[in-house]
Amino acid sequence: MSSPLIDIRDLAVSYQAGGQLTEAVKNLSFSIGQGETVAIVGESGSGKSTLANAILGLLPASAKITRGELHVDGSDLSHASERQKRGLRGRTIGLVPQDPMVSLNPTLRIGQQIGEALILAQGRRYPGLDADVIELLQQVGLDKPELRARQYPHELSGGMRQRVLIAIALAGKPRLIIADEPTSALDVTVQRKILDHLQRLVAERGISLLIITHDLGVATDRADRILVMKQGELLEQGPPQQILDTPWHDYTRALIAAAPAFSTRRKARPAIASAAAPILSLQGVGKTFALPRVKGEASSFTALEDLSLQVFPGQTLAIVGESGSGKSTALRIALGLEKPSQGRVQFEQQDITDLSWRAFRPLRQRIQLVQQNPFAALDPRFTIFDSIVEPLVSFGLLKGEALEQAARELISRVHLPVSYLDRLPRELSGGQRQRVAIARALALKPDLLLLDEPVSALDVSVQAQILDLLDELQRELGIAYVLVSHDLSVVANVADQVLVLRHGQVIEQGPVDQVFNAPQSDYTRELIAAIPGRRSAQAAA
Repeated sequence: MSSPLIDIRDLAVSYQAGGQLTEAVKNLSFSIGQGETVAIVGESGSGKSTLANAILGLLPASAKITRGELHVDGSDLSHASERQKRGLRGRTIGLVPQDPMVSLNPTLRIGQQIGEALILAQGRRYPGLDADVIELLQQVGLDKPELRARQYPHELSGGMRQRVLIAIALAGKPRLIIADEPTSALDVTVQRKILDHLQRLVAERGISLLIITHDLGVATDRADRILVMKQGELLEQGPPQQILDTPWHDYTRALIAAAPAFSTRRKARPAIASAAAPILSLQGVGKTFALPRVKGEASSFTALEDLSLQVFPGQTLAIVGESGSGKSTALRIALGLEKPSQGRVQFEQQDITDLSWRAFRPLRQRIQLVQQNPFAALDPRFTIFDSIVEPLVSFGLLKGEALEQAARELISRVHLPVSYLDRLPRELSGGQRQRVAIARALALKPDLLLLDEPVSALDVSVQAQILDLLDELQRELGIAYVLVSHDLSVVANVADQVLVLRHGQVIEQGPVDQVFNAPQSDYTRELIAAIPGRRSAQAAA
């Protein structure tokens, strides 16, 4: 047998802060063979990214390898010089980072950025550089490569930007690609295309692939072997089906139970009474945006076309679709932040379509929004107390001791300690911040919550906690939810009704079991087939 490309023996990595050493990776041993795909699964803080940075020789100054050996292509990096590490980066190991918008330079054209990677790999500028840039763009499956090379990152979609990062990683013809959460922010169909493409490259070139992910569905679908990490330790490893069928560690079992792709749907609630009236209804709603006048280009863009939906008290309607399908526009119209170009909007049988901002304001006490990014949604200068009571203060409802009592009750309702009221958002984890955002949305005792991708940025076990909390609140308070999500496995677990949007048009809608088990349209079938972990779950069943 040939020697492994990556061979790690008893590795420990520690961070130094304030005179104290904290072990981020402990006693880790594993290897990756040529052409093998390995996935490392674990929550935030499990040591996944620290391990990737150690393999790349990119540990920060505050971190160091305190024990063990880290062999990359036969070279021990645990005591290597910066020059030796630089020689391996790009040529032996390529990296596909998590966030393409942060990882790409917004001031440089795509072609220039891929060209930089090629020059670094070749050690000089060479005559065929432009042709190689175009070839790499073709290899990663981008249409119109000559046009894409001239564009800036902001002119590309999220999936296109992620393909550009793959092209940069391939520039040095590496033997191993490390993909760090490569699809966490992408739509399910785009996610599938990106992962399919990475797998195809691995098969064609014999490249090894290390996928770092918190999505167990992605890992089980794509990897030859899965490593489960927690708090820096390797708890378990094995082929995907073995991990799914016979996990021996409690933590692995908990991860599988929390993953929407492998968990069972919650208990169904009673059907809507035939006489029940919807709390929110959109009837034939359309929205057209004017575009800047450019010769030969369209002067308007239709974001929504003939959208009709109903949301009933105590029920969850999920709106699913890819980026650009009109999901967020529908939410903004329901919130009164956009006026529809056609159609009517009713809240409890009252027509609210043409209400002014002042006339709509009292209704905002009854319709609240939980945004996608909990860190961006909370003012970093406000304490958690200030954030939670902000709606109550804004509407002049409570003050003094009553306000403090309301804050204590709200933070307890979302299962956070009362002591957290004095903290700032940066002192909380992502899941804790999302709980604060939910507590703030509940402050005015709304009848309808609009949830815009509320768990897309969270670890799978934290996702499960937030979804369980939302289910508990709905059962206790009878709140209606409109959930916007691109994660169909989440939708399958929490929704009562599903509406599928594509290019602003309703493709399909109905009860969740009907849509998922007997989809009527090819597009819905394609969305469902692309759910990560679905293949593995079916095989396990």
